[in-house]
Amino acid sequence: MTSFAPDSIVLNRKLPLWYQVSQSLRASILGRSPQDPLRLPTEEQLAGHYGVSVLTMRQALKELEDEGLISRHRRRGTFIEPHARRGSPVRLLGSVDAIVAQQSGMTTELLDHGSTSVPSELAEFFPDVGEVSTYHRLRSDEKTGEPTNHARNYVRPELAAQIDLEDLVRWPMTKVLRDVVGADISRITDTVEARLADPETSKLLQVPLLSPILHYTGVTYDADGRPLDVAVIHYRGDRFSFTVTLDAT
Repeated sequence: MTSFAPDSIVLNRKLPLWYQVSQSLRASILGRSPQDPLRLPTEEQLAGHYGVSVLTMRQALKELEDEGLISRHRRRGTFIEPHARRGSPVRLLGSVDAIVAQQSGMTTELLDHGSTSVPSELAEFFPDVGEVSTYHRLRSDEKTGEPTNHARNYVRPELAAQIDLEDLVRWPMTKVLRDVVGADISRITDTVEARLADPETSKLLQVPLLSPILHYTGVTYDADGRPLDVAVIHYRGDRFSFTVTLDAT
């Protein structure tokens, strides 16, 4: 029987290996195509794929099993749960794959795209360009069709020229920039604050006007410290929570 083929990652030894592996595998599962097989490779095969011990792989799989994304059956193997609910809390330990995983697994509609002058509130991130490419997307729960967030990405034009719009419907912008365009992403700086839903957000997310939402701004930087993409996302306040863990070492 053919097994699902997860993406590969470069592990950061400063972060828990099981966590990085679970987030990478989670992103692969949530970003899979409908025709992809549901059966996962064995623990040993997955451990070899990620370059970790079987014990580490087992811990990563338990995380996904507890979330309900996979089910494990003795003698039969491990399988992706195709109808698992995807609206889990966002858990960030500093991994880019955590961002990818958080943004994956929802139905995505591209509302519009084009070019615009750099907005004044983003000028500090794009001091060397006059225009940026913009992409506006609405994400909804796959099972219920309920809208969960809408996002605007502001991307450097030389990178946007390499983006296929079909990829943005299937995958998060972070994954497209890193794995398709080949951008050298070094870090992402996140800012999350509480706001009240404006008329556009109220309509798109189907929430009352002035109801609480989470306003997220994520700035993606390359190895030279140059901003590549700024994502501005409005999340329904009743569907998302953010937990951030800081490593003291």
